[in-house]
Amino acid sequence: MLTWEKVVAHALSLEGTVTGTHFGKPTVKANGRALISPGREADSFVLHVNPATKLLLLETDPVAYWQTSHYDGWPSLLVRYDSIDPERVLAMVAKARDLAMARKPPRPGKSKRRP
Repeated sequence: MLTWEKVVAHALSLEGTVTGTHFGKPTVKANGRALISPGREADSFVLHVNPATKLLLLETDPVAYWQTSHYDGWPSLLVRYDSIDPERVLAMVAKARDLAMARKPPRPGKSKRRP
């Protein structure tokens, strides 16, 4: 079974990743963008991906990848630590890193919240 510590260790083993914060919570980032963050639910963590990847994960494995209304409309979703396919979960963390590295870094001081 995965744990937050195992997911963080995997994410930090990927080139270009660093620890940081995202909305005041510990996170792993690449290119200034969050990859993973702790979830509000104790059994899950947050995976930050693009909307197309999010939709694919929700459709192909809704037991492992899920969301509450809090994440609806945002490019992130919850991932259960007890997924039956932990290798896929870790591969998706790597995919999130690839997606972050392919984007421009966020502008310094840019607000993440929209008015």
